[in-house]
Amino acid sequence: MSIFESIVLGIVQGLTEFLPISSTAHLRIVPAFLGWEDPGAAFTAVTQLGTMAAVLLYFREDLWRIARAWTRSLRDRSARDQDARMGWYIILGTVPIAIFGLAFRHQIEDGARDLYLIATALIVMGLVLLAAERVGTRERGVEDLDLRDGVAMGLAQALALVPGVSRSGATISAGLVLGLDRTTAARFSFLLSVPAVVLSGAFEMRDFLGEGDDRTGVPGLMVATLLAFVVGYASIALLLRFLASHSTYVFVGYRLVLGTVVLGLAAAGTIS
Repeated sequence: MSIFESIVLGIVQGLTEFLPISSTAHLRIVPAFLGWEDPGAAFTAVTQLGTMAAVLLYFREDLWRIARAWTRSLRDRSARDQDARMGWYIILGTVPIAIFGLAFRHQIEDGARDLYLIATALIVMGLVLLAAERVGTRERGVEDLDLRDGVAMGLAQALALVPGVSRSGATISAGLVLGLDRTTAARFSFLLSVPAVVLSGAFEMRDFLGEGDDRTGVPGLMVATLLAFVVGYASIALLLRFLASHSTYVFVGYRLVLGTVVLGLAAAGTIS
């Protein structure tokens, strides 16, 4: 992979990781449009560490408060306030994606990167997001989050193992169906993604740093990850500000159009 390709894909990762349009799908589709090789699931997972660093920085106060409250609650059961419970919701919500990620690792790295599957997932999840917008009451805020929300959004997050589904798209959809307002659903989606992405990126890092002496891909990987961090940080702020006063319909439309275009081009043999 050239440095130029790394720059482009790093920016793509940063722009799409937090929007409900699937970063893994775009890291597969953009190279296909440009005639480049598929960077692979491992490249995607490692560059996600850059966007995860953006989450850690942006939500550092929330994460530190939750971590302290959760740790304190282990010693003192009476200290189980909302922040402590939030820690448990994040932990329990991570279990499904950890189990399914390990169980279907090889399918995810190989067969799940098929363009027909990705395009179909873009369209189907776009329709799911549309339905969630229609049925969601958006009456519940962050103070109303409970165990049901954590488990349900954790199960939805596991669907994002399929490229094209979108981690934020699936979890925000679940949150909307549960009655959460858009900003609360998005914030918890970002917090919930922290353990899963860190574990996934660290696990896949072996493909670049732990096998043999061939490390020619490391400079490009570092560039892509750094750009994903910078662009991802800006994307978080923009999305939260956008969802405070807008619906997700623009993302629904984008997913439907992109999925249809990819299906058509793949069927015509224009992209492979």
